Amino acid sequence: MTIQTAFSTLACPDWSWQELLANGKAAEFDGVEIRLLQRETDLLARDEFQPAHRAQRRTELQDAGFRVCGLASSVRFDYPSAQEREEQLQIGSGYLELASELGAGFVRVFGDAFPEGADEETRRQIIRQVADGLTRLGDIAGERGLGIVIETHGDFADSRVMQAAMEQVRSSAVGVLWDTHHPWRFYGEPLAETFARLRPWVRHTHWKDSVTRPSHISSAEGSAAEQAARQLMSGHRPADYVLFGGGEFPIVECLRLLKGAGYDGWFSYEWEKAWHPEIEDPEIALPLFPRKLREFWQLLNHS
Repeated sequence: MTIQTAFSTLACPDWSWQELLANGKAAEFDGVEIRLLQRETDLLARDEFQPAHRAQRRTELQDAGFRVCGLASSVRFDYPSAQEREEQLQIGSGYLELASELGAGFVRVFGDAFPEGADEETRRQIIRQVADGLTRLGDIAGERGLGIVIETHGDFADSRVMQAAMEQVRSSAVGVLWDTHHPWRFYGEPLAETFARLRPWVRHTHWKDSVTRPSHISSAEGSAAEQAARQLMSGHRPADYVLFGGGEFPIVECLRLLKGAGYDGWFSYEWEKAWHPEIEDPEIALPLFPRKLREFWQLLNHS
C-alpha cells in the first residue's frame, strides 16, 4: 500500500493558490484537496479557476510536482425540493469540469441530514433521493473518467445509512469518502464495523484526531464559524480536535484495516481551521501529518 498524503484547504483558509502550492510542498504533502480558497467555498466563483485560467493552474501544478487529488464541493442531496436538487446536480457538473481540467480524480459531495424527528418513511425517501442524485452525477463523472465520493458526514456518517444509500446507487463512478473520524466519534462505531459495511465503496479517506472534553462555551468567532459551516452543510458537527496523533483516534487500527483491504487511495488531512478558529494554525498542524502518518505506518509494519 502506497501512502499518498494530501491536505484539505480547510486547514489554511487564508492561503492563496501560490501559498498552498509552496507550503504544501514544503510540508512534504503529495497533493491538496481543495475545499475553499481564501475563505471562498464556491470554487467555481474564484477568478483562479475560471476557464481561461485553468490551463495555467495545471501548468503550475506540474511545475511544482504537486497534485490536486480532488475537489470538495458543498453539493448535497438532502434538499426536499426537486428543483434545488437539480441545481445541485448542475453545480456538481461544473465541479467535475473543473476537476478534469486540474487533473483531479474526484468531486466530494454530501448526503447530508434528515429533518429533526423524521420518521422512517421520510428517512427512506431521503436515502432514495440521495442515491438518485449520486447516480445521475456519477454518470456525468464516468463520462469524464472521474469519480464522485460521498462523505461519511452528517446523518450519513452512520454507516448503516450510508450502506443503504450506496446499495441503491447505479453508477460505478460513485464511491465513499470514509471520513475515518466521524462514524467513530459521532456514532460510537468501532472502526472494523464501519469498514465492514463500507469497504466495497471506499475510494478516499479523511483523517483527523480529537479528544473527549467536558462541554464548553465557544467564543464569538468560533460560534460564527460553526454557523457558517452549518449553512453549507446541514450535518456539520463540532468536535474537540487536536494535532494528529495527540488524541484518541485509533490510527494504527485504521491503517491496518485499509492495508488489509489493499486500499490505494489518498490519505487526506482535514484540519478544520476554517470551522474551528481556535485550533492551531496550519503552519503548525500541517507539517506534522505526513511525518506522523508514516511513523504510524512503520509501527504497523513492525508490529
